[in-house]
Amino acid sequence: MGDKRQVIMLVDDNITNLDLGKEILKDRYIVFPIPSGVRLLEILTKIVPDLILLDIEMPDMNGFEVLKALKSVPDTSDIPVIFVTAKSDTDSELIGLNLGAVDYISKPFSPPLLLKRIENHLLISSQKRDLKNYNENLQQMVQTQIEQIMELQNAVISSVVEMVEFRDTVTFGHVVRTQKYLNLLMDKLMAEGIYKKEISSWDLSFLIPSAQLHDVGKIRIPVAVLNKPGRYTEAEFNLMKNHTTYGVEIIERIACNTKQHTFLDYAKTFAATHHEKWDGTGYPLGLAGENIPLEGRLMAIADVYDALISERPYKLAMSPVEAEKVIIAGKGAHFDPVLVDVFQMLTNDWAESV
Repeated sequence: MGDKRQVIMLVDDNITNLDLGKEILKDRYIVFPIPSGVRLLEILTKIVPDLILLDIEMPDMNGFEVLKALKSVPDTSDIPVIFVTAKSDTDSELIGLNLGAVDYISKPFSPPLLLKRIENHLLISSQKRDLKNYNENLQQMVQTQIEQIMELQNAVISSVVEMVEFRDTVTFGHVVRTQKYLNLLMDKLMAEGIYKKEISSWDLSFLIPSAQLHDVGKIRIPVAVLNKPGRYTEAEFNLMKNHTTYGVEIIERIACNTKQHTFLDYAKTFAATHHEKWDGTGYPLGLAGENIPLEGRLMAIADVYDALISERPYKLAMSPVEAEKVIIAGKGAHFDPVLVDVFQMLTNDWAESV
């Protein structure tokens, strides 16, 4: 690999200059003498050199025009270009450098100077490529680590959720289903540009997975209450309502042991507000309207819909059509009216996901 010679393209309409340049460079580099800018652009579709020596004064396309063409194409924009000219003109030199040339060499060539300039710019170009490759590899390593952390995080969450659902046999599978409904709602909101400002501030890679913890507080509810084969008494229902605040407490304890709170902040919001109602009659805080975080308003629809289509010891499962009617009837009372409208756009998708 160390013996591989680098490729130099020498572009000049003067055949004498091409011959002289090739003679100077041929012992160190593979040299392509090219008589015009037009011909250079044709050759570049097949071969990409390590460096181009480009004359300025040429017919058809001058050096400035050729350089602009090179910089306009991703495959050739990073090739270092050294202008060669017989003109001693600082204005032309400045134009060339502003267009992206890396250097400016006067003709006739001084062989030692030409070789040294080329050597220096090839070294700089190589170092740039190495740095770019390093950065790309580093980004890939970071991305891989993030994916591994996310995978571990999701595995831990899934295990916690399984523990909760193992105790609550009545609502088994509820978490997976509500995530599907949330995804449907979120996709439609983004497609329609609804609640765009709120959603634009969310990290969606954390948001949906965090929703799995919305019922984590049930782990502190007695099994006898969770799995009661009948309707709750008022006292049992009041105890059951505590799963929202229990969930917040559990998530806050987890947050004390980590510096990354974004995921847990979303989880806490879902846990705290998914039983709030648009008209203010929900729990635990009795929030109303847009004072209920959007996460909670979304989960309210997903949560109730799943409860309606699921069988319970005290009721039969509703059909998707019947459940849809209940959600629509709750528009402006239990549920955010805007989100109910979005839900109605998706009823076929929800029914198919059951």
